[in-house]
Amino acid sequence: MSDTPLTIAVEGPVATLTMNRPEALNALSGALRRALIAALDRFAGDEAIRAVILTGAGRAFTAGLDLKEMSQSGSDVSAHVDAENVVAAIERFPKPLIAAVNGLAYTGGLEITLACDIVLASEDAVFADTHVKLGVTPGWGLSQRLARRIGVHRAKELSFSARPFAAAEARDWGLVNHVYPAAQLMAHAQELAGAIARWDGAGLRAMKAMIDDGLAMPLGEALRWEAATASRNNAAVRLDAAKLPLKPARA
Repeated sequence: MSDTPLTIAVEGPVATLTMNRPEALNALSGALRRALIAALDRFAGDEAIRAVILTGAGRAFTAGLDLKEMSQSGSDVSAHVDAENVVAAIERFPKPLIAAVNGLAYTGGLEITLACDIVLASEDAVFADTHVKLGVTPGWGLSQRLARRIGVHRAKELSFSARPFAAAEARDWGLVNHVYPAAQLMAHAQELAGAIARWDGAGLRAMKAMIDDGLAMPLGEALRWEAATASRNNAAVRLDAAKLPLKPARA
């Protein structure tokens, strides 16, 4: 059993968070959830970090909430879903967050995947929504995000049947950006994170906020909001004082 449920590696402007309970398929114990939330909150305020990768150790990304821990706690399911809400921490994280899904991503793992900004997957990755199998309902956004990401009919098929689906299908349905051989996943994730982290941190945060905030609005309202926001933000920019062509920020 690992004594460190989450390992953290920092290389230049990129931080990699690895869920590290491989013997339990990286099930989201209370300790792991608290460690993840703390790490995200820490890097949210660290100006040196401009992109974060989230992955798992062993053959799983994460199998979701730790059912063994829950069964031994004496608490109802809601207490565990509401406590140490990892997805809420991801939602408020202001910087680009890449999910590098290396293996099983079931239920809570799928919810985490849906909340990340970019999703890369190994050919070994397998996804599933098993809420109906357990007799519970999603509390971290899956019932809303999955349908918006892949379409309502596909989302209902997956959530009603609880069937696993592989990385290639997830990519074809728009859940995953790219699929790579297992041995190449982290190299590609680091390469993409590095390409993102070249740019100014404030600019990355502003772009992420514009996309996410706009998606929560009807299109017409979002377009008007974007125009007003751009007018306000861009009024502070003088291209004659900028270096053209634009160059990436130094790591």
